[in-house]
Amino acid sequence: MPAPGRLSVQAVLPLIERAERADAGIYDHEPDALPGMAADERAHARTLAHLAGGGKPDPVAQIARRERWHRGDRSGALRAGVFGVSDGLVSNTALVMGFAGSGTSRTVTLLAGIAGLLAGSFSMAAGEYISMSSQREMYQREIALEQAELEEKPEEERAELVLIYRAKGLPRPDAERLADKIMADREVALDTLAREELGLDPDQLGSPWVAAISSLLAFATGAFVVVVPYLVGSGTAALGTAIGLALAAMFGVGAAIGALNGRSPIRMGLRQMLVGALAAAVTYGVGHLIGTHVSLSRPKS
Repeated sequence: MPAPGRLSVQAVLPLIERAERADAGIYDHEPDALPGMAADERAHARTLAHLAGGGKPDPVAQIARRERWHRGDRSGALRAGVFGVSDGLVSNTALVMGFAGSGTSRTVTLLAGIAGLLAGSFSMAAGEYISMSSQREMYQREIALEQAELEEKPEEERAELVLIYRAKGLPRPDAERLADKIMADREVALDTLAREELGLDPDQLGSPWVAAISSLLAFATGAFVVVVPYLVGSGTAALGTAIGLALAAMFGVGAAIGALNGRSPIRMGLRQMLVGALAAAVTYGVGHLIGTHVSLSRPKS
C-alpha cells in the first residue's frame, strides 16, 4: 500500500507540470496537427505551472497593497535614494581623502570633491533612468502580450481564470461565475490577469524619472557631506572635520538602512562606517604615496 501522500495532488502535479512544459511546443511544426492544438498545449503548460506553484499570487504583494504601512517600494525611489546616499558618501569621501592625502592645496581638494559630486550624481541618475525604463518596458511588453491573448483567445484566458480561482479553493460553478463577470469587462480582465497570472500591478510599474531624480539628489546629498569643511576651512582642521562628518553620516546611513530592513541599526551603522572608513583610508594612503613620490621626484630649484 503506498505511503500517505505518495500519490497526492501535491506530489503528482509537479511531475505532470514538468512533462507538459517539456512538450509545450511539440505541435508547433507538426503538419498533421489540428488547428489550435499547439496553442492548447502551451495553455496546458502555463496552467499546470500556475497550479504547481500553488495557484496563488505572492501573499506579501497582496498584503503590501492592502496595508500601505508595510515596507515596500515599487517606484524604485526609495531603493535609488538609499543607494544614492550611501554611494555618494563613500565614493566622494574616498575621492576627497585621496586628494587630501596627496598634500594638494585646499582649492584642488575642493574642486575634486565638487567634480566627484557632479559626475557621480549625473552618472547615478542616468543609470537609474535607463535601468528603470528597461524594467518598465519589459513589464509593459508582458502586459501587452497578455492583452493580445485576451483579444485573440478569450476562451483560453477565461479557462485560465477558472483554474486560478479553483486553485484558490472556489468550487467550479463559483469560479466560472467569477471568471464570467471578470471577462465581461476587458479592462478588468486584463488588470486581473496581469496581477494573477503575471504577478504585476499595472498601476505600479515604477517611474524612471522618480528613480533618476531621487538617485541624483541622494548621491549629491551624500557626496556634499565631505565637501562642506573645505568650503569654509583648510588644512588639518578641514581634514579632521571632513573625517568626523563622513564617519557620522556613514553610521547614520547604515542605521537607517538597518531600520528599514528590520535589522539592528547600531550593527548596520557600524558596518557601513567600517566599510566607508576602510575605503577612505586606502585612498588616503594611495594619495599620500603618490604625493610623496611626486614631491621627491620634482627637481629642486
